[in-house]
Amino acid sequence: MIEDIKKRALHRTRILAGQLRGLEKMIESEDYCLDILTQSLAIQKSLGSLNKLLVENHLRTHVSEQFEAGGEERERAVEELLRVFELSNNRG
Repeated sequence: MIEDIKKRALHRTRILAGQLRGLEKMIESEDYCLDILTQSLAIQKSLGSLNKLLVENHLRTHVSEQFEAGGEERERAVEELLRVFELSNNRG
């Protein structure tokens, strides 16, 4: 993993962990529903940021190597990217 991306991804996961603890406390204390929902949506946005970092790392490392290798490796990279694209469009 690219060191800068790894550092940013770990930072993002720590933020997410705190957001999830906060969400759990909000549910336990029966906070206002829209406040809970707002926190949940913020967590989803943070997950999106983490996913972007992970995709960036994958593109800059594995995918670029697979494309350089060509042939079956290149085809595998395309299939992986299509799967990720499909997963991201089937959320919700």
